Amino acid sequence: MNKIFHGDARYHFLILAVLLLIIFPIGLDVFRLNLVGKYLTYAFVAIGLVICWGAGGILSLGQGVFFGVGGYLMAMNLKLEAAKADIGCTRALQETGSCIVQSTPGIPDFMDWASMTEIPIFWGFSHSLFLTIIMILTVPALLAFILGFAMFRRRVGGVYFAIITQAMAALLSILIIGNAGYIGGFNGITDLRTLKDWDIRTDDAKVLIYFLTAVLLLIALAVAQIVLNSKLGRVIIAVRGQEDRVRFSGYSVANFKLAAFCFGAFMAGIGGALFTMNVGFIHANFVGIVPSIEMVIFCAVGGRFSIFGAVYGTLLVNAAKTVFSEAYPELWLFAMGLIFVGVVLAFQDGLAGFYKQSIEPRLKQMWSSAA
Repeated sequence: MNKIFHGDARYHFLILAVLLLIIFPIGLDVFRLNLVGKYLTYAFVAIGLVICWGAGGILSLGQGVFFGVGGYLMAMNLKLEAAKADIGCTRALQETGSCIVQSTPGIPDFMDWASMTEIPIFWGFSHSLFLTIIMILTVPALLAFILGFAMFRRRVGGVYFAIITQAMAALLSILIIGNAGYIGGFNGITDLRTLKDWDIRTDDAKVLIYFLTAVLLLIALAVAQIVLNSKLGRVIIAVRGQEDRVRFSGYSVANFKLAAFCFGAFMAGIGGALFTMNVGFIHANFVGIVPSIEMVIFCAVGGRFSIFGAVYGTLLVNAAKTVFSEAYPELWLFAMGLIFVGVVLAFQDGLAGFYKQSIEPRLKQMWSSAA
């Protein structure tokens, strides 16, 4: 770990690990722990945005696309397993909630409702969990590569890039809603029950999935730090500050931007898959413009230059969202807007910047005085 995280970053990593692996599991009940697990899946997107937006200066307003792709790929595998359990279902078994009676057993329920009689070809890989994982790790990054290659080669950036990625999020959301028979439509893919015959709906399963999410998030932090410490990360940061100088130095600016954008998509895809595991469903509302903008807010509040700040920002914003929506269901959107505007105006580098500039020096002074 000392080779990856230097200086105070080691302590930040250990504090976060203790918080996620010890304090939260001990202090929260299963329901709240599952909520935190859902929040952590968004943190994958925020970490990717630190590399893409914070280090590379590439503001993407379409991260919900890659998050949704990962989530839908995972849901397709789980849904096919649930559909197999419906073969031979009777009315008596349906009343117990263990299966659903369909006119065409063995296909997802929404396909049956759409009068389809067979599974589409593009669902074929979803029969295999191994292939599904491979797709989750590659498809979001491949989509980002195709989009980024087309734009970065033409030197499209700034607000134009942000608008195009936002339009991409809107397009995918509309595409999903308009194809209810193929991918669930507005209702999404729901009623996900088991993973390799392991019931993911039980409390024990939710706790295990939380720990899986937390451990993978810590690994993602280490990977992101390795990228930032590498020559790739240093050049990406240089591109943000002096793009022309980097280009005149002989580097392909487009390739480095593409790498940062693909890394952000890769992280978002993993987060989406884990989201599906944590909550047991996925639908178009997690793909469109609004969730994509919220993901940028998570990163901005925590600090777009800090991978740890991105995680804490995600936890803070989502926790505030839950508290306000429970206490003030008619006003929570205004409260969230005030939090975002207030943090951005008061702390331009987010909470991580505020900590580094104001709190950390005082803590060091206190430690030196105590010593």
